[in-house]
Amino acid sequence: MKYKILVVDDDQAQCDLLEATLTRLGHSPTTTTSPQDALERLGAEAFDVVLTDLGMAEMDGVALCERIFGTQPGVPIIVITGQSSLEAAVSAMRAGAYDFLSKPLDSKLLALSVARATEHRALTRELRVLREVVASKPDSAIIGESPATRRVVDLIARVAPSDASVLIQGDTGTGKELVARAIHRASPQRHGPFVAINCAAVPANLLESELFGHAKGAFTDAKIQRQGIFLEASGGTLFLDEIGDMPLEMQAKLLRALQERKVRPLGGNLEIAFDARLICATHRDLENEVLHKRFREDLYYRINVVRVDVPSLRERGSDVLRLTDHFLGKVAARRGSPKLGISAEAAERLLAYDWPGNIRELENCVERAVALTRFDQMTVDDLPEKIRTHRSDRFALLADEPSDILSLDEIERRYVTRVIKLLGGNKARAAQLLGVDRRTLYRKLEKYEQSNSN
Repeated sequence: MKYKILVVDDDQAQCDLLEATLTRLGHSPTTTTSPQDALERLGAEAFDVVLTDLGMAEMDGVALCERIFGTQPGVPIIVITGQSSLEAAVSAMRAGAYDFLSKPLDSKLLALSVARATEHRALTRELRVLREVVASKPDSAIIGESPATRRVVDLIARVAPSDASVLIQGDTGTGKELVARAIHRASPQRHGPFVAINCAAVPANLLESELFGHAKGAFTDAKIQRQGIFLEASGGTLFLDEIGDMPLEMQAKLLRALQERKVRPLGGNLEIAFDARLICATHRDLENEVLHKRFREDLYYRINVVRVDVPSLRERGSDVLRLTDHFLGKVAARRGSPKLGISAEAAERLLAYDWPGNIRELENCVERAVALTRFDQMTVDDLPEKIRTHRSDRFALLADEPSDILSLDEIERRYVTRVIKLLGGNKARAAQLLGVDRRTLYRKLEKYEQSNSN
């Protein structure tokens, strides 16, 4: 990248040297031997970086840093000095400098410092914009502006006005219930109840009673008649979370209820009509479950009229920072304390991490950071070690160190997983591109899932 750099040094020869070096590195330098002139130039035009000497007669570099930082805190300052001492470096940093380089100057270190300073500035700007965006939409259930998030929001807007059944698929912790609630709020049923149940959390022998209700005396503890959630949700929306974990026997009873639009309470003689829109969610690949006879095919097509695929957090880019800022606001409101900011370095780590636990993991990370931080912003030191030290899942076929060598199974797992991610979760297309049939691909994915759970 080509950056506009303002060079300040009262030694003309040093200015000329830095100008030549920066030009050779591909940048556009402007030089001045007067700190006061530098301040006037900064007020008249925009610069990406300021490069200043520390020991100058008219105004030393520390004072210049203070003046620049006070009026234009977004401009990163790199201080160059022959006074190679810790005390000089600390003074410059406290005055607002981003980095500190010693003479004689190494051009490679200079290039690296300029690159990091400009990246830091860009990230700081983005954080400020993100805070403004989140603050302007405090009641938004689905936070994010990434293409993946926009696709989900667009699909919600299109499907909400109908009464079609919706199947929401996504990894654990991606916010499937938030999507379901967003559909309900935008639907004609929004004035009715939103009733949710986690099918995986209810014991199999109690699930039928929870769904359809029971008559008095239907079983030992049924001392009174109870209305099930199908009837509770009448006039509104019924959300069946983790439907992929529902036992096969219960799936058959659910299918009948959906076909007839009636339920028979456990132990009852009469069927009762219900009027509720159905939204289901699962973290499982139901096509694969159908293939392995663990989920009824007829029920799958009944609940999958419209399918919404919720992207994992690692697919949502800078939404990670929007969500972080949102969670910081939630924690501050709950505690009645000022809202923390996010340091640029912490933001870099958050963006680099893969988030296997998705939004739920991010919220936990923010809670931890707020509990540990000693400053007015979340820093790298406040993040869990696995995020601070994370290495990207990208890999090179030519390893530089023995520790970087991957097994063939691991290379295959990473490659297959990445292909599916790049195709937006389309496993049929992935199988075609990988040159395997769908059954083989599903077996591989099942093996990877079992390996991850061990």
